Amino acid sequence: MKQKKDNATEDVTEKKFAERLLELRKEKGWTQAKVAQFLGVSAISYLHYEKGQRIPSLGIIVKIAQLYDVSTDYLFGIAAY
Repeated sequence: MKQKKDNATEDVTEKKFAERLLELRKEKGWTQAKVAQFLGVSAISYLHYEKGQRIPSLGIIVKIAQLYDVSTDYLFGIAAY
């Protein structure tokens, strides 16, 4: 049973991360290509992050937080900002 609960929590966190990426990018009026270039990843990789199909490396997550001036906790839905 515990395994199912952990997976459910993981799924919610990954979904929140993808939602926040999209939300923050749109607030800035930036394209996926622009964000991908800043992060040093392909536009396709970034697209997968926004769709929740992949989670980036820790280094990329930190770059994303710095880019948008938010905490990593915010990106994963743990903190309000």
